[in-house]
Order: sequence, then C-alpha cells, then structure tokens
Amino acid sequence: MGADNQQERLEPSWIVGFVDGEGCFSVSVFKNHTSKLGWQVFPEFAITQGGKSVDTLERIKHYFNCGNVFINRREDNHRENLSRYCVRSVEDLRKVVIPFFRHHKLQTAKRQDFELFVNAINLIEKKEHLTRNGLRRIAKISSQMNRKSKSKFLESSEAIRRILV
Repeated sequence: MGADNQQERLEPSWIVGFVDGEGCFSVSVFKNHTSKLGWQVFPEFAITQGGKSVDTLERIKHYFNCGNVFINRREDNHRENLSRYCVRSVEDLRKVVIPFFRHHKLQTAKRQDFELFVNAINLIEKKEHLTRNGLRRIAKISSQMNRKSKSKFLESSEAIRRILV
C-alpha cells in the first residue's frame, strides 16, 4: 500500500485513542503588554511525540486538514527531538477539532478537559476574553484543566488590581 492509502486508513477511533494518551487541550493566559487588558488568551489542541513519530503527527494533520507540526530541537528522555502537532486557530478549533471530538468521544479524563476547553472557546468566540470578567472566567476554566499549579494570571496581584478596577 502507498502512503496515500495509509493516510486514508487513519480511523477516527484510533485518533481518539491516540489523543486520549498523548494529546492535550489547553488554554493559557499570559502577560502581553500590547493587549488592552495586559493579558492574552492562547487556546491550543496539541499532540506531542518523540521525533521518530513525526510522520504520525503529519498524518493526523493531514486528517484534520489544519494546524501545524513543529520540531523542537530539544531532546526528551529518549534522546530525540520532540515533535508537536498544534491547532491554535480559534476558527479551526471551532469548525474542525471540537466537532470531531463531539462526534468521537474521548474515553479518559481528557474528556473533562475537552469540555472545559469548549467552554473557553465559546467565551473567546463571544469576545469575552476582551473583558475583565470574561478574562477572569477563562482563567478559572484554564486553572481546572490538566494543570498541577494555579494559573499565573489568577495569582498575579497585577491581574487582580486590573480586574477589580
């Protein structure tokens, strides 16, 4: 079989299992002095693999027809570069990624992260991230997602001052 036939055989259930194990839905809130509120919201769907599996990430990119594959020249514990498939466009997240995982359900605790991610994307689409209350809501959602530490936004005294003003 040629490469085209192999790409056609990529099954949605296989992608779900792969994402359940290796994927991540995240929403970061970080300082950006050029934005109106001084903070930027950064949603991302990503899958990270060792460099030897970059072809798999390229196949997933081809399947979704959006996003990018990046090579991080930093080596992981397997002494190889890290490869990362990322979808960051809110439009692609809303039109491609979210409908896919709505139809093909995640099977692990990642499903809860996905639901929180969808809530954050909905707020972003409504431009809530451009308001103090919306930014605070998104930061709270973000702090509940696959994190071990609190969001710097929620801990920042600068953020608290700006929100309360």
